[in-house]
Amino acid sequence: MESARDLLVSLARRYAFGDVGALASGVVKDAGDIEAACEFGQRLLSLDAEDFAAEARAVPSDIRRRARACTMPQTPREQPRGALESLRPAYGLLLEVIAVRWHRRELSPMVAAVHIASEYLPLLAFEPVLGSAGDPARWPEGLTAPGSRFGVIGDRDCDHTRAEQSAVNRTLRVAGEPAEGWRAYFDRQHSQVAGALATCVADCRNPCTAMDWVDPGLRDDLALRSRVALAFAETPLVRLRHAAPVGHGFGVPSPEEVTEAWERSRTVLAKNGVGGETSDDGFPLPGLPALFSAVASAPVTPSTLLADISTYLVKLLQP
Repeated sequence: MESARDLLVSLARRYAFGDVGALASGVVKDAGDIEAACEFGQRLLSLDAEDFAAEARAVPSDIRRRARACTMPQTPREQPRGALESLRPAYGLLLEVIAVRWHRRELSPMVAAVHIASEYLPLLAFEPVLGSAGDPARWPEGLTAPGSRFGVIGDRDCDHTRAEQSAVNRTLRVAGEPAEGWRAYFDRQHSQVAGALATCVADCRNPCTAMDWVDPGLRDDLALRSRVALAFAETPLVRLRHAAPVGHGFGVPSPEEVTEAWERSRTVLAKNGVGGETSDDGFPLPGLPALFSAVASAPVTPSTLLADISTYLVKLLQP
């Protein structure tokens, strides 16, 4: 029979950080570092991005640094800029979380992670041309050039919804707001700005000058990648998040339903020339890393943050 310590090691290898943290003090004499590492790992697994950068001195500095690259700055001037500098580390973490949740058969939080990925995917597409991942402190002046309807509330010629117009108007001035307003904007409106940008470049029926700042040689490629990002948000896989009210205790999709929804999604995405690859990359949702890489126009692969936390915990638990 396994000892209590062996059981904790097994749980750590299964990424059960919350359970290890709750049980460690009853098994290990000085469990402070273990509890701190478990809290850190659980924040990553739960995508509690506001707290990724919280102090956790028990965690190796390299892991803390990589986690901070996935977090949103909590004030307009905070440095470094984390996920506003580049979303690629955050998408690497999302992919790792999706894989871990799949293997643990925690399909509700898995689908929730897919939904988060869909909301910000247009910013991943825009990152190469913006030079940031949609940092409100660094929007190009061309967005509001003469003739632009970007952020003009109530303009009926603009294809943005009322909510998107409000979010876009806010993003142009939120960098000058206090920290409380900055955080409220990211809680409620930044993902709408992502969709609004994609609409501007890929799906607007009445184009204005808002996208004239984009190099003409890059415009078609950006439009295609943005169109794929918009299409991903409407796929059967992402719609599972709405059809099954995650967090309400019912309607949790089965593994078969998730797999079938993803296969139908790949068929839809293939119409844009992306997402139809049939090669098995070993990922639970085959081809999803390749899809994110195509939208980003750069490699996006699953991170090893959770795996490294698991390995570090095992080391702490072993006598």
